[in-house]
Amino acid sequence: MNDTPGWASPGSAPSDGHEPGASRPAEPEQPADQPVQDPQSPGAKWSTVQPPAGQWSAPAGQQTPGQAPPPPPPGPGWGTPPPAGPGGRAGPGGPAGGYGTPGGYGAPGGYGYGAPGHGAWGGGWGGPPPAAKPGVIPLRPLGVGEILDGAVSTMRTYWRTVLGITLSVAVVTEVLAVLLQGLVLDTTGSDALDDPSATLSEVTRALGDTMLNSTVIFLISMIGTVTATALLTTVTSRAVLGRPVTFAEAWRDARTQLPRLFVLIGLLILIGAVIFGVGITPGILVGLGGNADAGAGLASFGALAAFVVVLWLMVRFSLASPALMLEKQGIRKSMGRSAKLVRGSWWRVFGIQLLAAIIANIVAALIVLPFTFIAAAANGGGVSGLMEGERGWTFLIISGIGSVIGSMITFPISAGVTVLLYIDQRIRREALDLELARAAGLQDHSTGPAGSTPRS
Repeated sequence: MNDTPGWASPGSAPSDGHEPGASRPAEPEQPADQPVQDPQSPGAKWSTVQPPAGQWSAPAGQQTPGQAPPPPPPGPGWGTPPPAGPGGRAGPGGPAGGYGTPGGYGAPGGYGYGAPGHGAWGGGWGGPPPAAKPGVIPLRPLGVGEILDGAVSTMRTYWRTVLGITLSVAVVTEVLAVLLQGLVLDTTGSDALDDPSATLSEVTRALGDTMLNSTVIFLISMIGTVTATALLTTVTSRAVLGRPVTFAEAWRDARTQLPRLFVLIGLLILIGAVIFGVGITPGILVGLGGNADAGAGLASFGALAAFVVVLWLMVRFSLASPALMLEKQGIRKSMGRSAKLVRGSWWRVFGIQLLAAIIANIVAALIVLPFTFIAAAANGGGVSGLMEGERGWTFLIISGIGSVIGSMITFPISAGVTVLLYIDQRIRREALDLELARAAGLQDHSTGPAGSTPRS
């Protein structure tokens, strides 16, 4: 017989409510003028059909007048049962619970485990205990809002470390960009692109200078983004367990994998560039052959097809960065892990990352744009001068300050959402929540309902 409250095996107790072997109380003596009745006869005191164990009431027609029937046995659900309905029924008009009866244990509307009625987890007055939450997210499959909230909670809870990482990386990268744009890179040659009378050589030279400047700035920005992502990956992984981490600890944990992360990001960029090159090459060849219109149309179609392929691959490998940093694996295995985790959830991963990128860039734009207009006004040329490419030191410094503040918002959100998506996919596929619970010191997580959350 199980000692769990509210649970007993059917037939484990005698139907009259006495324990086996216990002496029955003495029956009252029959008056001499009344015949002795057989207890098993139809007119006996006890009915031949007894109610199931745990639900005792007098047989039909033999109930003492004015005596209310006893309440049904308490169910095994969580919380307090609902009040009795009309006629002594459990709940609002429902049948009283009992073994094998409508509304009994395990039956619809009863008190049983898993039943859709009162007392079942997820229905009635009860419900499963909430999942353990040692850190910024509960240890179970996450929703979109919980992933976004986890990234923001990491920024809010560990703001000193997050602020130190993002501010340091953003300041270094912006200082390098401003110095290169002001001292090294030539931005005056781009004026030829707006000059209708410019020669072909001038336009070609201006186009080359513009592409060089954009490439240098992009590489500097990529270095800062990769470094911040590597450090914030460590912070977010500790935040899931509710453990604080300092800037120095994040650097020690990330520095061994940082070179591989640079190679991984560079490889993904190279793959995208090659696919775009393959997509537009046929159009370029047709245009060089003398059919400019057909070449332009074919190049546009090839670029669109290449964009779709590159987008699919980038989402497929979007979880390679946290896999490389947290699992300490190589580049090839990290890309394979990402492909495995994203398989079957491509649209979900794409949608969450797109939503996070939109939110982060809108917030960053609300900060950067005012600094840009202030910089243009302080530069002397105003908005018209900005459109004509007049960018002096004043403009570069003020706009750089705005970019630093914007990066302090985009870096943590982008890195946090990517890491939490990786953790969420592993929880769904590999029951990572059990390992995280053990790492957080929650020994009972694997035995409770939170540890048995269905995976999808």
